[in-house]
Amino acid sequence: MFDSAPDPELPATAIRPQPRALQQSPEFARALMACGQDPLMLEDKLVLQRRLPGGLRLAMVNRADLTDPAPLLAAMRENGFARTPLILSPETPALHLSRLGAVPLVTPAHAAIWDLSGDLDQRRAALHQKWRNRLKHGAAQNLRLTRQNLPHDVRHWLFQADAKQQTLRGYRSWPIGLTLAYARENKGQAKLFQASEGKEAVAAILILSHGSGATYHIAHTTARGKQLSAHTLLLWEAANWLAAKGICRLDLGLINTEDAAGLARFKLGTGANLHRLGGTWGFWPPLGRILRPLARLDHRLMGA
Repeated sequence: MFDSAPDPELPATAIRPQPRALQQSPEFARALMACGQDPLMLEDKLVLQRRLPGGLRLAMVNRADLTDPAPLLAAMRENGFARTPLILSPETPALHLSRLGAVPLVTPAHAAIWDLSGDLDQRRAALHQKWRNRLKHGAAQNLRLTRQNLPHDVRHWLFQADAKQQTLRGYRSWPIGLTLAYARENKGQAKLFQASEGKEAVAAILILSHGSGATYHIAHTTARGKQLSAHTLLLWEAANWLAAKGICRLDLGLINTEDAAGLARFKLGTGANLHRLGGTWGFWPPLGRILRPLARLDHRLMGA
């Protein structure tokens, strides 16, 4: 349905590695390095470093598979992190971290993960009825859908709209510079999908692809776009385009049913699965044994 020319930069492929979270992808590492940061890849895990006031170094591992953390921790010791505080945010619940002395810091959140591996009919059948109705309504409007690589423009209307939205809703996303670096360092993997009524853009979605997965990064719909169900139509067509290119999983981001119930319903209305993450743990190797009893206090909240 998109009126852009065929895109050779993201070819469909029959065999790709299992998708991993954006925060653990080589594409994200390239963007970070382009912004002057120094991430490490240890045991196939992306490790971020930060200097705290006073010169103390902090290491962070976000959205990684920590089913068996031993190889990563051994690699960190070998690379000079034996006494470095570590923040661990596993991709799935990881109660076994408490046996190491890791202390729970933040209880697990949930993400909406949309499986794109089936065919179009399977995806359509998985839609919730209200979502399907909005899709039908959007398809009946006179909307023009376009797809392009993200322009290198800090003043792009989507960035401006997103900045206002962050202020109103009280959250923070990536710096614009990091998003632009991702697009620049990973050619063709930052796709801007837009819906327009006449010459006016009424909805836009920026999706970052990484391996066989993709992440719903920034989105905005105007008041007119909401009337036209533009966001629903745009996300549906974008998901089908991604699936045709071999993307099998679209991460729609965190679900917040308290502060953003409408957005949560919209994401889950696609038929996306509610995926429980592993929360956030603090681990300081020198105190591991001492902190084990404390680490076990929140098993119920940190578990599956």
